[in-house]
Amino acid sequence: MPQVQLDDLVFEVAQRRAADAGYPSVEAYIADVVVHDAGNELDTLDHFFTPERLAHIDEAEAKIKAGNFFTSEQADEELAKRRAEWLRINRR
Repeated sequence: MPQVQLDDLVFEVAQRRAADAGYPSVEAYIADVVVHDAGNELDTLDHFFTPERLAHIDEAEAKIKAGNFFTSEQADEELAKRRAEWLRINRR
């Protein structure tokens, strides 16, 4: 994998900004900045697939494979119940 060298001051700024924005590393922060700056030149959606999101997708897939999911009808019923409860609580 290619590497980029930064002078100490630039690295320190990038490190602070990465931490403030919740990035797991300076490398992830810099990659995200470049991807956003490149716009359509880098026609990729990789920046949406963070390790946390991939773990969430994997967990959901495992639950579905284990049979833990709603049918469309069950989802409609659950959403109708939640809507009715929300309307009851938030009635003005």
